[in-house]
Amino acid sequence: MAQRQALGRGLEALIPAAVQEERGIKQIPLDAIRSSAHQPRKVFDDNKLKELSASIRSHGVLAPIILRQTQDGYELVAGERRFRAARMAGIPSIPAIIKEVSDGEMLELALIENVQREDLNPIEEADVYRRLTEEFGLSQDEVARRVGRDRSSVANALRLLRLPTRIQDDLKAGTLTAGHARALLALEAASEQLRLREQIVRRGLTVRAAEGLVRRLKAQPITTRVAAGRLSPSLRALEDRLRQQLMTKVAIVPAGRGGRIELHYFSDEDLTRLVEAIAGGPSA
Repeated sequence: MAQRQALGRGLEALIPAAVQEERGIKQIPLDAIRSSAHQPRKVFDDNKLKELSASIRSHGVLAPIILRQTQDGYELVAGERRFRAARMAGIPSIPAIIKEVSDGEMLELALIENVQREDLNPIEEADVYRRLTEEFGLSQDEVARRVGRDRSSVANALRLLRLPTRIQDDLKAGTLTAGHARALLALEAASEQLRLREQIVRRGLTVRAAEGLVRRLKAQPITTRVAAGRLSPSLRALEDRLRQQLMTKVAIVPAGRGGRIELHYFSDEDLTRLVEAIAGGPSA
């Protein structure tokens, strides 16, 4: 019984109160704390919050949050998930470290803490890097050093913000991964990105499969290159429309009053996909 009570006390059970005080850790009533407008994280997974809340009820809060004092209480600098989960768990107070920080320092601390904890979705992370570069004037190299990433990771993350809003929403919701997004970025036109996004979501394509579709879209077949000079603008427009709609190599080859349309497929699965796209759905 004594052991169960000690577990529920969290940090107090691990570090005596006198030692906590020496390290600057205080128990702060949850009612005295308010969230920060600078919080970079906009989406919180309800299931994970419930799991963390259950853990807090059983073991208490093991890592202190960071606060700054205000005229009417305290403002959260870092530890938003622990704060929310603690309120959900119904505990009266939470261990915290009080720091004196300016608005700018507070934002930077909140941004970096979230990235280092890997709690952000790809778009939230990219937005952190954008804010650090735009609001603090940091270079990508400086951002990378501060958050413990390499510069290419920061640069690739920032590129995600160029994607259409719908795709960014997919990344926030977890419908698409950052790997899918990088594949989509290889396509220049937003219309092509959105069409491929529809294929990925509808068919549940892996990143590797999505990259394969991108390579096929970007590759120009020999017949297309040879015939390109002979195609009228209207036929070239139709060829491009088919290529974008079917997500594969397409060549219109005129022959007198008629001609032919060449569609390229690269596997049995790809052929099935094309047939479904043309026929309007899977065969019975």
